Amino acid sequence: MTAFHTPPISPMAIAFDAERLTLSPEGPTLTRRMSDLEGLFRDSDAWAAESAGENPVVYTVTSSPVPEIDRELPQSITTIMPGDTSGELWMTKGHQHPNHQGEIYLALQGTGGLLMFDGERTEWIDMQPGTIGYIPPGWAHRSVNTGDEPYSFLAVYPGGAGHDYGWVLEHGMGSRAYRTAGGVELRPYSE
Repeated sequence: MTAFHTPPISPMAIAFDAERLTLSPEGPTLTRRMSDLEGLFRDSDAWAAESAGENPVVYTVTSSPVPEIDRELPQSITTIMPGDTSGELWMTKGHQHPNHQGEIYLALQGTGGLLMFDGERTEWIDMQPGTIGYIPPGWAHRSVNTGDEPYSFLAVYPGGAGHDYGWVLEHGMGSRAYRTAGGVELRPYSE
């Protein structure tokens, strides 16, 4: 028996459309443009030029209506556009969970990578449709589009974990992902 006399939300079915990459019923959608990614790219001049110019959409996050509160398991679909800024591949902002809890990402379409950093060690998982990336508690994480088409993944996470984006700005991610002739190369974050 749960500790709740009345569950925070009622049971529900959430439909996943694998072709359109949507959840229904749909919750809020977040759109991140280049100008929203200040301080994340190594080449700040190139970032500033892209932000002041076209200011492209780098990624979107479409959520289900499950709230981000304790004991709930929200879901979202993130789609990162293909591209790079001075060779550094387009990515999500990345975050650390203030309330350290695990999370899973399921790659749905395109190719990408899951970059994780615990403050000392960096880990990278290649992501392609069907790959589940597990993010242990205490690891900052960011997703990167490594291909030439949009990269989408489903995230399932504890609603009470929180999102600390400032941690990444302060501590970095250990490595940066760059496009090379052979694919992707991870370089030290400070180089």
